[in-house]
Amino acid sequence: MTAVRQDAWSPDDDLILAEVTLRHIREGSTQLSAFEEVGQRIARTSAACGFRWNSCVRKRYDEAIGMAKQQRQKRNYLKKQGISTISGTERLVVEEGDNAKAELLSAESMSLEAIIRYLRQWKGTVQEMSRQIRHLEKENKDKEDRLNEYREVNERLSKEVNEVQTDYRVVNDDYKALIRIMDRARRLAFLTEEVDEDRARFKMDANGNLERIE
Repeated sequence: MTAVRQDAWSPDDDLILAEVTLRHIREGSTQLSAFEEVGQRIARTSAACGFRWNSCVRKRYDEAIGMAKQQRQKRNYLKKQGISTISGTERLVVEEGDNAKAELLSAESMSLEAIIRYLRQWKGTVQEMSRQIRHLEKENKDKEDRLNEYREVNERLSKEVNEVQTDYRVVNDDYKALIRIMDRARRLAFLTEEVDEDRARFKMDANGNLERIE
């Protein structure tokens, strides 16, 4: 019984799915057979393989699918012409002297090479994209770390500003209170001087009488 995997699809899994499915298309087999073969190779269900192919992988291989269908048509044509296929290979037995059939064989071989080359290039592209994604994730993490540092500095500075504003209000209140005290003391001193000036002064003369001093 094939074990069912729950992990995400890797680029290698997608590549196996594409290679096997394209091979079944070329050979005139069904996609269901392809999904069952892939499921056995990568320990997934055929339904999971079919869903992955239709939802994600298929759109990447539109050109390769078209080429595989053309090869299937060529294969069917060659079979109708009496040319048998060799099991497990992409070679065909061509009757000597039939140049047209030989050209079809050459075209099919070139198409297979193009598909293999395309799949390899796609694998390299996926690996490069994965590397770029990891690089972007690292840059994003570094930016988040710097942002958190800036937030900490901002919180510390805001706290210091609040403390300075509180100290300023206390000093300002004390200053205003001191000004009020000084103003009240000045007015009291002024009133005292006026009272002293208005108070009459007297002295006693030689005869014992009081005399006002101006």
